[in-house]
Amino acid sequence: MLCLVQPTMDLQKEYLSFYQEWVKSGEEMIPWVIQRDPSDFNKMVAFLEDNEKGINLPDGWVPDSTYWLVNEEKRVLGVVNIRHQLTGPLLRSGGHIGYGIRPSERRKGYATKLLTLSLEKARNLGIGHVLVVCDKTNTGSLKVIMKNGGVEDSDFVEDDGNIVKRFWIENQ
Repeated sequence: MLCLVQPTMDLQKEYLSFYQEWVKSGEEMIPWVIQRDPSDFNKMVAFLEDNEKGINLPDGWVPDSTYWLVNEEKRVLGVVNIRHQLTGPLLRSGGHIGYGIRPSERRKGYATKLLTLSLEKARNLGIGHVLVVCDKTNTGSLKVIMKNGGVEDSDFVEDDGNIVKRFWIENQ
């Protein structure tokens, strides 16, 4: 059974395995929170806890909640970051929910389940109209968002020409 758990010291070994696999893949780390250096694991977990509480946020940041998708064996399969509100930049190309599945576990339906569970967490945070975005070239995420009820909105073109697809999901 898959579930979302908050970052915890108890899953340090499992998270480090997830992190190292992603580093070895050479792929961009999405969502942004997995770019955090976990070498001081306690500090990383404290940083994520502070973000959720809105403590020590850099200017322009909003509180956000991070969860790890784990299976029965406590293997970390994915990570989601849920922004509690939107700023201008998040409205254009960030959205409320950013998520990623470890490279070896993709194309197994985990991303669809991760987004479904994330929508429940967002609902509990009072987010009833959820913006989820992905690059136009990311067909896997496009399918995941559509399976979770995504309704296409206007695209956003970044300065480098990258096209960000924007979707709203009713989450009442």
